[in-house]
Amino acid sequence: MSQDRMITTPARPGVLLPLAAALGALCIFLVDTFSPLGMAVAVLYVVVILMAVGFCDRRGVIAVATGCAGLTLLSYAMTHGSETPDSATVRLVVSIAAIGITAALALRNEAAMAAVREQAQLLDLTHDTIFVRDMADTIAYWNRGAEELYGWSRHEAVGRRAHDVMRTVFPAPLAEINAELLRTGRWEGELVHTRRDGRRIIVASRWSLQRDHRGRPIAILETNTDIDKRKRAEEALQRSEAYLAEAQKISRTGSFGWDFASGEIFWSEQTFRLFDCDPSTIPTRALIVERTHESDRPAVVAAIEAARTGAKPVDIEHRLRLPDGTVRHVHVLADVARNPAGSPHLVGAVMDVTAARRAEEALAEARTELAHATRMTTLGELTASIAHEVNQPLAAIVTNGEAGLRWLSRDEPDLAEVRKSVERMIRDGRRASEVVVRLRALSRKGSARALPVDLNEAIDDVISLVHREIAGADVRLERRFALDLPEVTGDRIQLQQVVINLLVNAVHAMAATPTADRALAVETAVEAGEVVVRVVDSGVGLSAANLDHLFTAFYTTKPDGMGMGLSISRSIVEAHGGHILATPNAGRPGAAFEFRLPVTQEVDP
Repeated sequence: MSQDRMITTPARPGVLLPLAAALGALCIFLVDTFSPLGMAVAVLYVVVILMAVGFCDRRGVIAVATGCAGLTLLSYAMTHGSETPDSATVRLVVSIAAIGITAALALRNEAAMAAVREQAQLLDLTHDTIFVRDMADTIAYWNRGAEELYGWSRHEAVGRRAHDVMRTVFPAPLAEINAELLRTGRWEGELVHTRRDGRRIIVASRWSLQRDHRGRPIAILETNTDIDKRKRAEEALQRSEAYLAEAQKISRTGSFGWDFASGEIFWSEQTFRLFDCDPSTIPTRALIVERTHESDRPAVVAAIEAARTGAKPVDIEHRLRLPDGTVRHVHVLADVARNPAGSPHLVGAVMDVTAARRAEEALAEARTELAHATRMTTLGELTASIAHEVNQPLAAIVTNGEAGLRWLSRDEPDLAEVRKSVERMIRDGRRASEVVVRLRALSRKGSARALPVDLNEAIDDVISLVHREIAGADVRLERRFALDLPEVTGDRIQLQQVVINLLVNAVHAMAATPTADRALAVETAVEAGEVVVRVVDSGVGLSAANLDHLFTAFYTTKPDGMGMGLSISRSIVEAHGGHILATPNAGRPGAAFEFRLPVTQEVDP
């Protein structure tokens, strides 16, 4: 009988077995009582007791044994009466002893079998698969967990080879695994099994070798735990971590965590790279401060403390000074979160923006170069106006000098008139000098400087340079300057370049406009906390198609234009924190170009 059948719950008995036991007991009684056989026929009652085990509980077996003993005594009394022959008495004693011993052994065996059945039921309660196979790999026991995991019922699996049923894939040669099992009595590892439906699963397997009383191996108890989901989750997590690490490496973005309660700081692999630290280094606050550029340390410490107190998240860009002297720009974003225990910790990311900052510096330099080239081109176009602005005071100086000489050449020199001529010469010399100074400033090549700028004054200087161009085109110019205009912060020369571009474009836009209708207005105002500069002309106006491309580089409506003036103007205005736009004039010809700049914030002493 297989071990599987030994520990399964017995089937509910029918009526045949009790009937057979009763008939057997009756036959034994009749033979023992009426047969002349001189032997202990009553010993056969043990068969009845063994049959009773199949359909009686413990009390029932005791009752059957007692009944058999009573029949034995009854038969003895009926057969021998008051006689006491020694041989009959011995047979009686032997029969009753056999009945008692058989009953005791049957009850003991039944108790053992009940214990085994209870253990088997416990094995069926576990979700793990448990089965027993002999040394030929034939399955002898198959629990309910095995049925559920593999899809084979107990009756289908018992008697078949285990590795054929599950199509096991071993992590090493089976001979090596069996050798270890025989040597140590145990083996553990991961196996790949195939379910009845063909799906492959990964299990954590544990083998235990069972030996007989002589030490010979007789069976293997195998317990398997389904770790397929966990294994796949681990593999997915490993892939995710690998992808994340690679993505951080590519994007040069590291991550970090900071447990405020314990003071522990956790860095990703990329964060160690950014700080130029070996991965075995233990991150500390002191190390972060040490690696931070000395000029940026106060801001970084303040940002950390603000995050710790919950005042605001960390959003700061600063520099790192690495051990080799290299300066690296990083942008740090972080916020406070809470772990399951409710303890606050800082979670964030640090991004290497060095390349972006260097690109911005290169772009700013290129923008400065381009703006200077465009400015020089514009000044070249205004040569006639510039020459007129310079020649006017020079001609006046010559005229006043000649007049002074005439006043001196008289018989009686008129010194008062000479003084006036000299004074006018000095005034005109200064006028010429101012024109030269403005020209030198506009033609100067250098980096932008952020200083307070009075736009009314700066625009006046520009108008004096392009006045000849405006007058030569028969354009009427009107100034509409706001009184007490607030200052803006920026580069005076670059802002003047924007105004020059707008004025020159306005003059060119009115070339086809009748002379009587050529009007140009330059306005300054304060609107919604911003300083507004507006240039309004009465030219050909703007089409809807042009509006979307006016400030795009190399886009132009002029036959000989380069399309860089308005593009550079937009770059300059946006670099100053403002914005520029163009709109058609409402209800009349022409267009309005305006740019807005933030007012310089006053700092209380």
